[in-house]
Amino acid sequence: MPTEQLVDNKEYVNRAVEVSIHIGLVILMAAACFLILRPFLPLVAWGIIVAIAVYPRYRQLQLALRGRGVLSAVLITLLLLTFLVLPVVLLAGTLVGGIQTVAEHLRTGTPIIPPPPPSIETWPLVGVPLKSAWSLASTNLTTALGSFAPEIKAIAPALLSASAGLGLTVLQFALSIVVAGVLLANSRGGAGAAHSLANRIFGDRGLEFEQLAGSTIRSVTTGILGVALIQSVLAALGFLVAGLPGAGLWAIVFLVAAVLQVGTLVLIPAVIYMFATASVTKAVIFTVWCLIVALVDNALKPLLLGRGVAVPIAVVFLGAIGGFVAMGIIGLFVGAIVLAVGYKLFIAWLDRTPAAVQET
Repeated sequence: MPTEQLVDNKEYVNRAVEVSIHIGLVILMAAACFLILRPFLPLVAWGIIVAIAVYPRYRQLQLALRGRGVLSAVLITLLLLTFLVLPVVLLAGTLVGGIQTVAEHLRTGTPIIPPPPPSIETWPLVGVPLKSAWSLASTNLTTALGSFAPEIKAIAPALLSASAGLGLTVLQFALSIVVAGVLLANSRGGAGAAHSLANRIFGDRGLEFEQLAGSTIRSVTTGILGVALIQSVLAALGFLVAGLPGAGLWAIVFLVAAVLQVGTLVLIPAVIYMFATASVTKAVIFTVWCLIVALVDNALKPLLLGRGVAVPIAVVFLGAIGGFVAMGIIGLFVGAIVLAVGYKLFIAWLDRTPAAVQET
């Protein structure tokens, strides 16, 4: 083998080794940065999502305040924190009131659960066993709880874990709102970084995909979370007016179910309880109200979900629900964005006719 070829091969190997070392160092640095920032990634991700979702309102407030960006960001942050803390305080008040009521019943010896109405026995299929369990719980709650001791022991750790997780989630949302306020106050620099990143990834179509991501986040916020929140407020009003025990807890459960698109299932036991304990007129009115709450989803979602997004509404909806199932609540946004961007890339690939086909 000629000497020049050996030298060329040696230089090629040296360059390959050098490039491999550089790539390895970059990967190592990226992994180290990820491990360091990993505890803060959910906060930053939620902060970015909240900031993008409320940015149009922030701009309107900024214009109204004659360009005072920091003041506008502070006001938006305080308003969002109020919307977060107020329901938590109301729920805590409902839970404390319920605990005090139970303690009073235990002190006086009065039944915690009212006796079942006689008409419940006439219900088909479930009437007799339901009345038996209800009567047992009404006359002797301790015996009733003892009969379900294995089931209670099985779900107790899960309930405690869920309660702790709920508290951490509320704290995480509060901190994310603060992060969003900081991002809004520095929105110009953040917008520049977003433009650079989008152009770096998608090239000439960077602006298009950047706008797609922003509009998708706002669409999911209003079309899924917004509609679920509206339904939950209406449902909570119905629970409070009807005098449903633990109305605040019912509302929280309904909110989670509404995000999962199964909020109607939560209304069914509430309707059954009203028919079993209240007058027929009151139960019918409550049922009609629950039907209105359930139909709000069908009326508002087509109007809000997908508005301003250059992809079909089904793509956004499937991405949001699939992302939620796979990743939790943050998957509502990540799933919708990923599926929307993937859909746009697929359509762009289909529209790009090969040169060979064009020549023919």
